[in-house]
Amino acid sequence: MERIEQYVINFITTIRIDRKLSQKELAQILGVSNSFIGNVENPHNAAKYNLKHINLLAGYFGISPQIFFPVNVMPTGKLTVIKKQKSKK
Repeated sequence: MERIEQYVINFITTIRIDRKLSQKELAQILGVSNSFIGNVENPHNAAKYNLKHINLLAGYFGISPQIFFPVNVMPTGKLTVIKKQKSKK
């Protein structure tokens, strides 16, 4: 999972808990199954929120969809280290 995807999941989980919403209530807001929310919040599962979900939550909470994303760009994937070749003598 990409760092930005985990960031969004963490943000939504935090706001869900802060607003005292159960996974079931969040699922009803998004029109998804209860198990979907559990799968998203499980770090060993590949399920994640999409832009439609973020838009629905922004409307429900009365906030901008921008709030769900980090201010700065997050690195993606694995960092590639380029090694200098040893010169042959």
